[in-house]
Amino acid sequence: MNHQRRDTWMMVGSMAIFGTIGAFVRHIPLPSGEIALWRAVLATVLIGGFLLITRRRIPFRAIRKQIPLLLFSGMAMGLNWILLFEAYKYTSVSAATLSYYFAPVIVTLACPLLFRERMGAKQWLCFIMSTVGIVLITGLGEGESGGSHHIGILFGLGAAVFYATVILLNKFIRGVDGIHRTFLQFLASLFALIPYVALTDGIRLGTLDGIGWGCLLTVGLLHTGITYCLYFSSLKELPGQKAAILSYIDPLVAILVSVLLLNEGMTVWQILGGVLILGFTCWNEISPQK
Repeated sequence: MNHQRRDTWMMVGSMAIFGTIGAFVRHIPLPSGEIALWRAVLATVLIGGFLLITRRRIPFRAIRKQIPLLLFSGMAMGLNWILLFEAYKYTSVSAATLSYYFAPVIVTLACPLLFRERMGAKQWLCFIMSTVGIVLITGLGEGESGGSHHIGILFGLGAAVFYATVILLNKFIRGVDGIHRTFLQFLASLFALIPYVALTDGIRLGTLDGIGWGCLLTVGLLHTGITYCLYFSSLKELPGQKAAILSYIDPLVAILVSVLLLNEGMTVWQILGGVLILGFTCWNEISPQK
């Protein structure tokens, strides 16, 4: 019981830390692609060091057939980060995060096509109501000013598509430990991020001030390296449904950070949209049969 309580708090802590990433990204004056690149580099180095210290060797021979899936999922993860960080620049952290959390809905729609899983009335209701939530988040009901907000929502939805891709690809990956999988996916994300950065804005680390460096190191080491270790350490011990529900601490913290710390207001319609997205996607995770 004590171990489960510890793992629960580790999951809660990791989700709460994930929820603050938007505030730190906002204070890194670098292009989104470069932020994602250094996030991957720092996390790969940190988790690689953790694996070395704990002597948890990666069984490459046993997982060689999974390498292509790990490569593609890692590349999708890198593109997902770029689009999410870009969303933070165009709209509020809360709106970007809520549109990003449309990913479980995309997974629900894709599963019948990929895994021949039947969508019941509950899944269709969750999809419809979550979609209504996205429409409300766009601010159409309040006449949200400026086109940048809607561009940010589109970036958030694009990030959700790539995040859903990572989730779906992970369903095909077998026999790879969680921490090994994450390390290899971070490493693979560099295959997408390095050429992207090289062909777009290039490296601009020299332009960072003290605050920028502090935020970049925090995003790479704390939000990614350390927090992913906490997340996977607790994930393997907790029931799947409990872990899925606790994951919604992430967007709730992101909304609080957006409103209370960044002073980014939310309209009544956007609050309602957020409730619909989080409420119905969370309800979709709950199954009395699990």
